[in-house]
Amino acid sequence: MNWGMANRLARIIKADGRAVMLAVDHGYFLGPTSGLEEPRKTIEPLMPYADSIMLTRGVLRTSVDAKADKPIVLRVSGGTSILKELSNEDITVSIDDCIRLNVSAMALSIFVGSEFEKETLVSLAKLVDEGEKYGIPVLAVTAVGKDMARDVRYLGLSCRIAAELGAHIVKTYYCDDFDELIQSCPIPVIVAGGKKTPEMEALELAHNAVSHGAVGVDMGRNIFQSDSPVGMIKAVRAIVHENVSVKEAHKIYELTNHRERQPVPYDAKTAGRFFPHERQIQDAGRYVLQQP
Repeated sequence: MNWGMANRLARIIKADGRAVMLAVDHGYFLGPTSGLEEPRKTIEPLMPYADSIMLTRGVLRTSVDAKADKPIVLRVSGGTSILKELSNEDITVSIDDCIRLNVSAMALSIFVGSEFEKETLVSLAKLVDEGEKYGIPVLAVTAVGKDMARDVRYLGLSCRIAAELGAHIVKTYYCDDFDELIQSCPIPVIVAGGKKTPEMEALELAHNAVSHGAVGVDMGRNIFQSDSPVGMIKAVRAIVHENVSVKEAHKIYELTNHRERQPVPYDAKTAGRFFPHERQIQDAGRYVLQQP
């Protein structure tokens, strides 16, 4: 692996072998998703707690400060909407634009078992070829069609094919017997957050994923559609990087949510000190009051 490729991968998967990716690319086929109507307002407060952010070039250019040093995983496939057959995707961003945008990785969906399986797999192979020329890794997303079961046989098949075609990271769903999927996939696996679920369930998903071999999670709706998006991403980060329990992580979420609803006065003279009624929040973990 060349230096540029290794360097970009190291930006996404940190030194502890873990990764918290913030997914905000939903609009490329869903349009103005709930919670992402105004991308900049959603993204900015969450950026400090994500290791990387997955998004489209349109949102990158309009909603992320060019001074930001956060690694970018750029969605480069698309061409269909929720109104049509989603598997009929193609590559929609040139390698030249990826270079201009200084991305750390390129993301593309594959639809194994769908009508357009071949087209998406060929697109993956072509993207890998282009990425290898310039040291840009490829993240393959194992998209699941309406009729596809999210079981270990199907997801394991999709992940292994992605790896065989040269993907450097694969994003997939958590499933029963997930350990089998990890054992049969020779590249890092990151788990999708999926549709919005209760906060405790989403935290259990993150905990199960990293406990069973995933390098981390790529979570979107379970963060930005939460009552406390910042509290939720702090809790997820604590699970992924600090190995806290689901119960401890949920406490971080709840206390952050409580603090947001009841702002605590801040005085520069007391920086580094806590008011008495903040003490319980301090005890919940450093991610409640501090950025990583």
